[in-house]
Amino acid sequence: MDTTKEIGDHGEDLAMDFLTTRGYRVMDRNYRFEHGEVDAVCYDPAARDGRGELVFVEVKTRSSLAFGTPEEAVTDEKQARIAHAARAYLYERQLEGSPARFDVVTVVLRQGDDPAINHFPDAFWAGA
Repeated sequence: MDTTKEIGDHGEDLAMDFLTTRGYRVMDRNYRFEHGEVDAVCYDPAARDGRGELVFVEVKTRSSLAFGTPEEAVTDEKQARIAHAARAYLYERQLEGSPARFDVVTVVLRQGDDPAINHFPDAFWAGA
């Protein structure tokens, strides 16, 4: 059996492949700031009528649904930590004011089945 980290890493790889086949460009992975982490920072060139925008992506991977769906794990507290790290990312790279959104990609890995991947664009709002 794979460790939780190995399952999560595999899910993140699958999620990045999923997004890149849809035209997203992966700019950074696993950006950390204080107690927050952004699994991936992507660029969606088709967003905003072709003007593009940054996308902060949270990936949640599960090997079963025994403890609920992966998207249920993106709690308000988790969203706040992601948003805090995203603000730091924008500040550090002098991208403050750039159009950005928060997406969630879920991956369910069940033995013997193909991975089930769901993408929730603009999944939550981070506020000011």
